[in-house]
Amino acid sequence: MRVNEKYSTLPAEDRSVHIINICAIEDIGYLPSEGTLLNSLSVDPDAECKYGLYFRDGRRKVDYILVYHHKRSSGSRTLVRRVQHTDTPSGARAPLDTGLAEPPMDYHEDDKRFRREEYEGNLLEAGLELERDEDTKLHGVGFVKIHAPWNVLCREAEFLKLKMPTKKMYHINETRGLLKKINSVLQKITDPIQPKVAEHRPQTMKRLSYPFSREKQHLFDLSDKDSFFDSKTRSTIVYEILKRTTCTKAKYSMGITSLLANGVYAAAYPLHDGDYEGENVEFNDRKLLYEEWACYGVFYKYQPIDLVRKYFGEKIGLYFAWLGVYTQMLIPASIVGIIVFLYGCATVDENIPSMEMCDQRQNITMCPLCDKTCSYWKMSSACATARASHLFDNPATVFFSVFMALWGKQGLSGKNIGDDPRFIAEYEARVLEKSLKKESKNKEKRRHIPEESTNKWKQRVKTAMAGVKLTDKVKLTWRDRFPAYLTNLVSIIFMIAVTFAIVLGVIIYRISMAAALAMNSSPSVRSNIRVTVTATAVIINLVVIILLDEVYGCIARWLTKIEVPKTEKSFEERLIFKAFLLKFVNSYTPIFYVAFFKGRFVGRPGDYVYIFRSFRMEECAPGGCLMELCIQLSIIMLGKQLIQNNLFEIGIPKMKKLIRYLKLKRQSPPDHEECVKRKQRYEVDYNLEPFAGLTPEYMEMIIQFGFVTLFVASFPLAPLFALLNNIIEIRLDAKKFVTELRRPVAVRAKDIGIWYNILRGIGKLAVIINAFVISFTSDFIPRLVYLYMYSKNGTMHGFVNHTLSSFNVSDFQNGTAPNDPLDLGYEVQICRYKDYREPPWSENKYDISKDFWAVLAARLAFVIVFQNLVMFMSDFVDWVIPDIPKDISQQIHKEKVLMVELFMREEQDKQQLLETWMEKERQKDEPPCNHHNPKACPDSLSGPAPSHAYHGGVL
Repeated sequence: MRVNEKYSTLPAEDRSVHIINICAIEDIGYLPSEGTLLNSLSVDPDAECKYGLYFRDGRRKVDYILVYHHKRSSGSRTLVRRVQHTDTPSGARAPLDTGLAEPPMDYHEDDKRFRREEYEGNLLEAGLELERDEDTKLHGVGFVKIHAPWNVLCREAEFLKLKMPTKKMYHINETRGLLKKINSVLQKITDPIQPKVAEHRPQTMKRLSYPFSREKQHLFDLSDKDSFFDSKTRSTIVYEILKRTTCTKAKYSMGITSLLANGVYAAAYPLHDGDYEGENVEFNDRKLLYEEWACYGVFYKYQPIDLVRKYFGEKIGLYFAWLGVYTQMLIPASIVGIIVFLYGCATVDENIPSMEMCDQRQNITMCPLCDKTCSYWKMSSACATARASHLFDNPATVFFSVFMALWGKQGLSGKNIGDDPRFIAEYEARVLEKSLKKESKNKEKRRHIPEESTNKWKQRVKTAMAGVKLTDKVKLTWRDRFPAYLTNLVSIIFMIAVTFAIVLGVIIYRISMAAALAMNSSPSVRSNIRVTVTATAVIINLVVIILLDEVYGCIARWLTKIEVPKTEKSFEERLIFKAFLLKFVNSYTPIFYVAFFKGRFVGRPGDYVYIFRSFRMEECAPGGCLMELCIQLSIIMLGKQLIQNNLFEIGIPKMKKLIRYLKLKRQSPPDHEECVKRKQRYEVDYNLEPFAGLTPEYMEMIIQFGFVTLFVASFPLAPLFALLNNIIEIRLDAKKFVTELRRPVAVRAKDIGIWYNILRGIGKLAVIINAFVISFTSDFIPRLVYLYMYSKNGTMHGFVNHTLSSFNVSDFQNGTAPNDPLDLGYEVQICRYKDYREPPWSENKYDISKDFWAVLAARLAFVIVFQNLVMFMSDFVDWVIPDIPKDISQQIHKEKVLMVELFMREEQDKQQLLETWMEKERQKDEPPCNHHNPKACPDSLSGPAPSHAYHGGVL
């Protein structure tokens, strides 16, 4: 039975606009391709193909794998596989005489099978070699092995302009004299922390690299063609062919992305080089990476970045290189932070303001922190908080802030590579849907127009254009995307509002919890109200932040999908921007509240600011909000790192792997022979987790970078904890890439992309935020103002009393005075609160005093000076330290000069060969000088030949 006769009609209910169902097989008379997929049967195929790394002939490498699902009963699996390779007439299929009733037809599965056959036929036409394997341990899963022969590799390497090493080698400039001795000493010192790979050995010779050209193959070392293109390059070349190859016989073009998105293929991936652990495992790059990079036991060693780049490609290599540089930069920041913290510990007993707050002899009575339930309290009860605040709020903090602002502005530089022209599946599907609607409208119009005489030439043109890619004919305009843009805007605003609402809810929790604890009869509970409320509220914030991070990541991806970006690069950049915006607001909003809003709008006793008419705004402790900001930052930062690293990056992938293993084990039939047989490489890799991109890895580090730089003035130990986390993070990510993920396709890149712009933005924002934290959150500026304007003896004695204002308890509003005014054992007439206001006995009582404006002017002046100072120092550092080191720039220049010399010498050799060849050809064309041809003799050119020569010629 012909294929188009058997599968020519689809049920009416399946003719909806879906990219899988649009076959149009009846329109084009589709027949299976005559190209066959090799699947030779051998006695011991596993031994020859090295368990899936080669074709069954044992010679051709497997460069890429396509995976698909097929429905087949377990009893007839082997028979069907053999029948597929029986010679049958073109367009016919051999009947299966299995003695069983023919299973019901699945039109969707048939459609997928037709698309696979056509796509694989086009791959064969592109020069690739394929081999199919359906007799695997994974029931219902088939594999198509792809091999790129030498001519295809050369052709694509030239198209892609891949740089390959040439035969030309040159000496690397070596340092001399004192620098050479210093380098040798450093090399011996750092030898234990260098990975034991060839790339890290000191090299004196290096090969020139040049874009591959088939016309200049003599420049390259082709002595071993099997290893000239490594596995990373081979898989990249095959993937480029897979991207541009489409199946167009089914009326509409579908590339590999569309085929994957619509289930025609279940997966597509390159293979790992082999196993990474075991006694009898052959040595390979994956095993070397596992031993020297992906083990926690080598955490102290440098990363073998060149080997990472060789195995995974430039994009992943750049991520780990950036992560390594960032981690190394955290070392000096951690050392300075520890010094600042130790300075605070050493000077805490000499800090006069905290000593005055702890002095019980001053008997300073403070106003209640809440209405009714809270009573008056002694300032000395906040002694512990005041002493702890000095550990982070001291003069060294300003120096550390300047240092970290300069530190945070250092980073990788460069521009993005060109846009990736690869269309994403969703874009092709939307274009397809739009074209179908346009066609249906045209058909409706043609119904009302009288039919014209058929033009055969026009019909032929339409048929030829049917296979043209739709993305070249139909494009999505802003009108098509407007609903998606509007949805994005509304959704992002809504989610930011949700974040603010959650922060407001936590604020209400803190206020109500403080009032509830104030009614507790235990003195210890009442004395620790502020610490208890702060700690519990921060834990609630942490849990909410972690949960919303996952939710916002999914929402950001959905919002990006409905925008339908044209290319994968555009999709990635839009996704990164949305995810970063939402996660930035989610992570930092509680910290921003404590740093800049808490205690700023509380009002004063007798005239407090209320929310919802019953909850009074929170106040800062007498020592300021910096200590609370430190607690907030430390718990959120450490909690996110510990929970996300241990739970999300370790626990969840292992759980997914276990579930996938149990699912496959349940689906596979209990066949003893299959259980004994060792799995092929492509079967093992199929069970690994697919590579989902570097966005989650970068996002985690960028958020951490924000914690380290934005509010470092309040938590000098943040770089230290980030350093400890990153030491583990590098090996954790390395182990995940080597052991738990399918091998990603190598992607070329020049830098870290849009993340560099985000880093620069955070670095500039860090300068502004740290300036405001020091100026408005800490007491550094009020102390300076008091020391130079109000101190009588040039010391800080009297500073605490200077920052407190007085309030007459008779001025409380009705119903707001404490229920137990004698809680301290005596009647209170005047209580104190932290603010700069006129006393109750002044003419303008409770108005803002002159001291407030003096401190405010000093704070604003400090912000301006701090920002300009840091910007100037940053520009100076950029000017002093070039982006590209001098030795590297000299090496690049030397390579260019040597390459020019190489081509000049080649051109000279060509010119000499050409002249020699022309001379030989000229000599061949000239007749020999003899008696029969006197004109060819040189003497004949000057006149008539001598008579004796002439007569001799006649005779």
